[in-house]
Amino acid sequence: MSLSPVKTPCVGVCSTGIGDTVCRGCKRFSHEVIAWNSYSEDERAAVLARLDTLLAQIVSRWVLIENVDLLRTQMLRQQLVFNAARHPASWVFELLKAGASQIDDLSVFGLCLQNKRNKQALQGLRVIIEKEFYALSLAHFERYFL
Repeated sequence: MSLSPVKTPCVGVCSTGIGDTVCRGCKRFSHEVIAWNSYSEDERAAVLARLDTLLAQIVSRWVLIENVDLLRTQMLRQQLVFNAARHPASWVFELLKAGASQIDDLSVFGLCLQNKRNKQALQGLRVIIEKEFYALSLAHFERYFL
């Protein structure tokens, strides 16, 4: 069991209320959103571990985390909201959501693009990661719950 309570990954953009089986905001399955408050800390941690694994798989296709300590330091310095207990890929995603349009140099955060020839604007990359994260979460749900 974890030492501190597992916080909800909810981002306040729930689409399960309109019939989605996977929330477009936090990527949890509808039954997880509904039952979250009744889950044990271990069950909540398992959900977050799955989300982190899926997100890390996607982020790592696009962004290389070269220096986790620098990323953490810069996230704190920039006063960005992130959960230090989660996988650093989730920090990258939070960074892109918070300020993709304001980042000129990823190396300042200990990051670099996987494909240096890829001139994808970071705002566009955030959208791509968001869509791929949702698609992978949906595929996971369909594979293991349908």
